[in-house]
Amino acid sequence: MMSDRHPYDIPKRRQAALDALCEHLIATGEQPIDPATNRWLAEAEAVARDAASDGISPDAQTKRIQQVQMLLESADEISEPTAAAHVAAAVDCCVQLLSENDSE
Repeated sequence: MMSDRHPYDIPKRRQAALDALCEHLIATGEQPIDPATNRWLAEAEAVARDAASDGISPDAQTKRIQQVQMLLESADEISEPTAAAHVAAAVDCCVQLLSENDSE
């Protein structure tokens, strides 16, 4: 899935999409972002890493992905273009992962 908000491909396979979600959130930490917004993104990253961890139940994983999506939606608008693109890609990863659950 490509988007006009970012140049990244969003994987369709579940584990690849989870890994991409984490990678996009890690990448935001490397960009100059307002500290208040960065706190939301850091929390989203921690929750995403938990969702991608081994041994988590499918229900718990879905709840974590929903939580990541909520945290990303709660973050202020990001003016730094690279960080904004990574956040948009992370949101799209959440959408992909949650739509997978809806179709199961």
